[in-house]
Amino acid sequence: MTTRTKILAGMILGAAWSVALIWIGSAQVNIPPFSRIVIAPFFALAPGLVIVLMVGWIAARRFWSSELIDGAAPAPGSPAEIDQRVLRNTVEQAVIALCLWPPLSFLLLDDGLGVVMALSVNFAAARLLFWAGYHIAPPLRAFGFAATFYPTVLALAWALILRLG
Repeated sequence: MTTRTKILAGMILGAAWSVALIWIGSAQVNIPPFSRIVIAPFFALAPGLVIVLMVGWIAARRFWSSELIDGAAPAPGSPAEIDQRVLRNTVEQAVIALCLWPPLSFLLLDDGLGVVMALSVNFAAARLLFWAGYHIAPPLRAFGFAATFYPTVLALAWALILRLG
């Protein structure tokens, strides 16, 4: 199996996961509409915790490494450099999510809160799978990437179709 085939398989699994996640998240959540204002900021908690974990891990790695403690760049392809790539991608994904999830929670009306709550919890799990997959074998990161990115894009497409269609 080629690298491209492995990545494609991860993308397809991530897409299937995305559909299932949004379907599960769209189950009716009985929370009064005014409560959204109170709950919405907590959507950022899972992405924030994952980023804190990654930054802490990289800081600890630097502290315990004679080569990295003085701020030197990690060797290309090293575990430390992979961690930095994962952190960079996770921050990119968090920016996308945190720009789109609040409007999604309102555009999807009654289903929106459940969908965004599912997206938030999924974010943490998918990012950890992305991180682990990257360290095990780079093609394995495809599922974690797809399972983070695709659900937000799919939910946005669904919301726009519902509101504009």
